[in-house]
Amino acid sequence: MNTAADAGRGPDRRSILRGALGLSAALGAAAAVDLGSASRASAYGWTRTLQQGSTGADVKELQIRIGGWAAPSAQQTYIAWDGDFGPATYNAARRFQSAYGLTADGIVGPQTQSALNSLESSDGSTAHFEWSEFYSHDGSGFSGGKVGSAEVKENVRRLMYKLEAVRKKSGDSPITINSGFRSTSYNASVGGASNSMHVYGDAADIVVSGHTTLQVYKIAETCGFSGLEAYTHSWQHVDSRVQYPSYGSGSWWWESGTV
Repeated sequence: MNTAADAGRGPDRRSILRGALGLSAALGAAAAVDLGSASRASAYGWTRTLQQGSTGADVKELQIRIGGWAAPSAQQTYIAWDGDFGPATYNAARRFQSAYGLTADGIVGPQTQSALNSLESSDGSTAHFEWSEFYSHDGSGFSGGKVGSAEVKENVRRLMYKLEAVRKKSGDSPITINSGFRSTSYNASVGGASNSMHVYGDAADIVVSGHTTLQVYKIAETCGFSGLEAYTHSWQHVDSRVQYPSYGSGSWWWESGTV
């Protein structure tokens, strides 16, 4: 069980998207960065238009950023982080474009890239979430888990982008993170499963303002999450366990089934 023992934290501290959707002219000048690092000093430097058939590190970054647009309805599917722009990535890109008022053609050019960058913050987190919201509540930050802190941070970054999609699909309602990453010792102290995805940085227990847990569960079913705790709690647990098979939690777990 993924216990939410840390309720009562305030809502997200970012109320507006960082950057404007019309800054496409600046994209070519944005500095390229190492995809292996979760911290970025500037907007991601898209250098080309991406479309079906494209491959590479920039496609992988795209897949991370649109991972929360995996399905149009409840479906056990996700966008693979494989750097290969296939049909699933194309359809997710179209859903993202439609949600942000862009031409939904599945071609990721300057306007779409600008929209993607508007969801990014200069410290590598995302527009509506802070790193600190996901820190282990025993004061260890991203340390003390089952993988190193850099890996935890990158996992949290990928989770943030899926949560941005949950937020958008919830009518831009603020999301409170009750529990994000947990050190193994803290996880044990709150009764978490020994191999909980929380100890890898790939899980969050969330509350969406103005929404019931059932409503959040239904939204999460469209966002590529392979781990969903039952909606009978006062929070909704989400994780992407199937995308991390090396962590030993590679099976789908929708505790309330498909709703």
